Amino acid sequence: MDDRARPPLLAGFWSFVVGGPVLAAVIVALNPITSQEDCPNYGASGNASAFADPVWDLYLPLMALVWITFVFVEQILPVTRRHRSRSVRAARAVAALVLAVVGSCCLVVPLGIVCR
Repeated sequence: MDDRARPPLLAGFWSFVVGGPVLAAVIVALNPITSQEDCPNYGASGNASAFADPVWDLYLPLMALVWITFVFVEQILPVTRRHRSRSVRAARAVAALVLAVVGSCCLVVPLGIVCR
């Protein structure tokens, strides 16, 4: 019998699994404009915000950056590496980081450019 403990399935993915839905929930709670026709500056020039409070144009990308940073930091923790080979650790880390970056870009970028 193998003396090595089975590594937890979500080790290295907790920040991704928790942070993604939190970011999505914040976006849903903010109820942003998703169509150019609904923008306050539609048909004119200038910049407008997709949010009722324009400060979220800054806070939302910062939240996405913090999420990606948490995912990165989690990948270098010892508990993430425990009982895994280098190739498995590397593949899991790349998968978590790529999915976090793509997910944050898909959630945040369209809202940042919809009313520009």
